[in-house]
Amino acid sequence: MPKKSVLETIYKTPVGHALATRAGLADPPRLRRGRTAAEGQVLLQQLDGGGIVAQTLDLLGIAHGTPLLDLPENRTETTDDKGRTRTNPPAYNARPGAVLVDATGITRLEQLEGVRQALRPAMKGLERSGRVVIVGRAASAVTDIEAKAVAQALDGINRTVGKELRGGSTSNLVWLAEGAGTEDFASSLHFLLQGRSAFVSGQTWTVAPRKQGDAVGEDFDRERPLAGRVVVVTGSARGIGAAISRTFARDGAHVVCVDMPQAGDALAAVANEIGGSALQLDITSDGAGQRIARHVAQLFGDDARIWAIVHNAGITRDKMLANLDEKQWAQVIEVNLAAEMRINQELLDPTLAGGLAESARIVGIASTSGVAGNKGQTNYAASKAGVMGYVWAMKELLADRPVTINAVAPGFIETDMTAAIPFVSREIFRRTNSLGQGGQPVDVAETIAWLCDPANGGVDGQVVRVCGQNLVGA
Repeated sequence: MPKKSVLETIYKTPVGHALATRAGLADPPRLRRGRTAAEGQVLLQQLDGGGIVAQTLDLLGIAHGTPLLDLPENRTETTDDKGRTRTNPPAYNARPGAVLVDATGITRLEQLEGVRQALRPAMKGLERSGRVVIVGRAASAVTDIEAKAVAQALDGINRTVGKELRGGSTSNLVWLAEGAGTEDFASSLHFLLQGRSAFVSGQTWTVAPRKQGDAVGEDFDRERPLAGRVVVVTGSARGIGAAISRTFARDGAHVVCVDMPQAGDALAAVANEIGGSALQLDITSDGAGQRIARHVAQLFGDDARIWAIVHNAGITRDKMLANLDEKQWAQVIEVNLAAEMRINQELLDPTLAGGLAESARIVGIASTSGVAGNKGQTNYAASKAGVMGYVWAMKELLADRPVTINAVAPGFIETDMTAAIPFVSREIFRRTNSLGQGGQPVDVAETIAWLCDPANGGVDGQVVRVCGQNLVGA
């Protein structure tokens, strides 16, 4: 770990901490993480024409009630010492853990008022690390112009609510495509209500019907969804990659941990810790995908297949563009993007022993730098934006196969790499998001594990940001 600076040392003292708090740098809220549900009640406001959210909660076995609405009969009035009267929104006696709004049936602008009525009392009423989830119809699922405008308006509501919530609470929007049902939507709702989604806020993704041939078995367990399945994680020797490997192991997977030979000791330690296997491999080498497949076939037999591959390996070579030479440019593009594309091409061969399964999951790692750009990271931003473009293109190419491909885009995540950033800059990066803190490697890992869930076949071609809702570019 890097040596602490003088400023950081002072900040950690009681006096320094008190001064920082007075300057507006109060301690951020503690986030609820893991497979933990909210303590408070789950409340559902079903607007006209809705119904799928209630059905999905029933499928998941989650009890739910009705939220307070911001209606005249529910408001209270208070008078200050100068005789001025103020109308207050309704308040909850006990803080709910989540407020859900089923807006899948609304098609007119005036119906958005129902969203306001349901959410206003929740803005200060949720428990800490509470959840707001809005569910609507994707614009592509409706033909009416006003209905399309309503669908997009929900996105603006969601992003703003995420920035106004307090105490580590989050807001997210799920759009349902034409034909998407409860079985398609359940995995997303389960993820959002649990602590697994702690650092995902202000985000929107689309759930579509699962492809033909993509189905879960009768013995499927939502708490250990990857039991008996093989998952490959590149760059798994440390940091985010190690967290991904541990999370997959928790969910029952046999994890093939892949990293450079130079990281062999750390790689072996992670693999031994989780009961997985280690593969020392330079992912940029010729035939890297075939090497991975051969390793899987040797361990589990020629009939074995990879359920999911996570392309976590990545590097930075940060320099201002004026000082960035062709070698530093090529290294980043090669490791972060080109190697992933080649490996997938090899593993997608259905005749390859140890290759990807028929209904496999592929996950790439993008970045908020690829969304908004970042000073001194032209090569890195290019590679991460390229990951997103690759995911969108591959979704179309894989349309006739029950394989999903998605990406996560982390923001500021607390790792050894970010610990080396100067203290003041690091504090700025940490706090410029709606949750006022950096994310943890496990936050990225949980989102990836959800994308690889066998029940999550309806999420395809999506890029989900794990950034606490960065205030710039996300």
